This record gives sequence, C-alpha cells and structure tokens, in this order.
Amino acid sequence: MIAAAFAMPATGQEAHGSTDHSATESMNGASKDYMEAMKKMDEEMGGMEMSGKPGVDFAMMMIPHHQSAIDMAKAYLASGENDPELAKLSNEIIAAQEDEIAFLKGWLEKNAN
Repeated sequence: MIAAAFAMPATGQEAHGSTDHSATESMNGASKDYMEAMKKMDEEMGGMEMSGKPGVDFAMMMIPHHQSAIDMAKAYLASGENDPELAKLSNEIIAAQEDEIAFLKGWLEKNAN
C-alpha cells in the first residue's frame, strides 16, 4: 500500500505533464497554491530547450523544480495549519532549496557555454 502511494511513471516529466491543473478552479487555500506551483513548474520545464549537455540540462531543470518545492513549502506555512513537524520541514526545504538554486545558477553561469 505504501509503495503504491509513491509509484510514479517511468519518466518524471510524464508524472507532472499529465496532471490536470484545471481542477484548481474548484480548490482554495493551500491546495490551490500547491497545484499552481506545479503548473508553473510544468510550464517552465516544458518550455526549456535542452542543450544536449547532461549537466547543463540537469541544472536548468532543477531550478524550477526546486522553486516549486519552495512555493509549496511557503503555501503550507501560510495555510494556518500548524503541524510543528511539517512547519520545520517546510522551513528546511525553503532554506535548502534556495541555497541549491543559488548554486545551480552560479554553476550555469560558469558552465553553460
């Protein structure tokens, strides 16, 4: 049962690309914010032109992926639900992902040519 909750298609892009984001119209609060973060990530990643360089492509794709995690963590914190474990995790995600985005942007500046 737990394995089924984490089962994903063979490619990550299919997992996000097939999500019906039109359902957000009937949502509110954090749930809508989570779906909007996913939609934004899908649009950014789907519109990227791949360079053919694995490292460059990885770094480019990870930036919107990490930003989506930050957006979702911030949405959780703004939701008003105050689970201390999830709040701690959300804050850790924000800090870690912001640092990783800064690293990836710097790496791309040096290596994307």
